[in-house]
Amino acid sequence: MPAVDFIEVYEDALPADACAALLQRFEASGQAQRGATGSGVDLTMKDSWDIQLDQAPGWADVRQQLNDTVLRCLRDYLRRYAHVALAPLQLKMQAPGSKELVLLDAEGMARLDDALLNGLIAKVFRPGSINLQKYIAGQGGYPYWHCEQYPKRDQGEALHRALLWTIYLNDDFAAGETEFLYQQRKIQPRTGSLLIAPAGFTHTHRGNRPEGGNKFIATSWILYQRAEALFA
Repeated sequence: MPAVDFIEVYEDALPADACAALLQRFEASGQAQRGATGSGVDLTMKDSWDIQLDQAPGWADVRQQLNDTVLRCLRDYLRRYAHVALAPLQLKMQAPGSKELVLLDAEGMARLDDALLNGLIAKVFRPGSINLQKYIAGQGGYPYWHCEQYPKRDQGEALHRALLWTIYLNDDFAAGETEFLYQQRKIQPRTGSLLIAPAGFTHTHRGNRPEGGNKFIATSWILYQRAEALFA
């Protein structure tokens, strides 16, 4: 049995024409700024041009489009890896035909229909802020080995990240893979494909430099709800 690495790629998650429209809109917007990491702008760690959609005006429709795309694939991910939700929380649901609450297990989660699973996702998780990013050929990249969870003066938001996701908006370049250190796996960008993986140090990764063409992605996280919301 092959080893489970919790890295999933969903091909054609976003249609190619939608990817092309986002790429063109990025270039025409004039809103891109130097990409930052948790410690600020450092081109030796990350060399990119970013648009933070939650802060830039005029991108609400794109945020909704991307979050809807991720939600469809997140349902599949949770049906396969239910303990993203079950391990940190004790989840109960009403038994069919009864008012009794029963403990939800992995098999039960896999059987949930889309509507029920959407409700569970909304209760347990929340979408992160989305970045559109451009990496210039032969120059851009995120060569520093990093993970997505780290201490920061942001009320612990970065520590609430459960999963990372990336949608590749183009593939007309060489190299530019997302490379995972411990899994010894390189994800080759394909237009419209969506990558989902755990956010912790076990999935330390880097973004390799594209060659022969610029690389465009949309990227963000799935975060746990804050305790104030979960246990209200």
